[in-house]
Amino acid sequence: MLYADRLDAGRKLAQLLLRYRDAEPFVLALPRGGVVVGSEIARALDAPLDVLVVRKLGAPMNPEFGFGAIAPEGVRYVDHHTVQMLGLTPQEIDDVVGTESAELNRRVRLYRGNRPEPEIRGKSVILVDDGLATGGTARAAIRYARTAVPRQLILAVPVAPTDTVSRLREEVDELICPAVRSDFSAIGAWYQDFEQTTDEEVLELLAASRVRVQSGAR
Repeated sequence: MLYADRLDAGRKLAQLLLRYRDAEPFVLALPRGGVVVGSEIARALDAPLDVLVVRKLGAPMNPEFGFGAIAPEGVRYVDHHTVQMLGLTPQEIDDVVGTESAELNRRVRLYRGNRPEPEIRGKSVILVDDGLATGGTARAAIRYARTAVPRQLILAVPVAPTDTVSRLREEVDELICPAVRSDFSAIGAWYQDFEQTTDEEVLELLAASRVRVQSGAR
């Protein structure tokens, strides 16, 4: 085990990101688990925290097997090699996108309410998740964040497989991962406690971050 839980992972990852503190970064976390990790990073860097909702596109016959991901504003990443391997038709892909788009929109409404999208143009943005596997959701998140033209885009995750890191490193200005593993099996295998994060926890962490930023507390 590398980490006791997501809070522990966030604290350890934050130590590698302290040099960005003076850049007044903005932390964008992928819910749900990434928000727990991101909350610790945002606190350590005295930075705002918000969510970037993405959804994995899972194969119709096995939803856990991803062939891509979507982000807000119609941003879509599709792994064409995987699609070809699975023999998916354009209609099957569109059906999955439609289902996941509905869930993405539900979560955006739940997590953000009436708050507008965060303004990240010209800022140092740190994208955070609790780990990477294939990197599909991270790739969709990166594509979406790039549309807002941040000054720099940093991807920070506690653990990821070697091949995924190699592919994604070219898409961001910096990729920070303290545990790049050639023996990667699953994200949860590197945590002692990897219990699923709830929507209520996400909302509480986002609310606490807003209070911290508004009060100027560290």
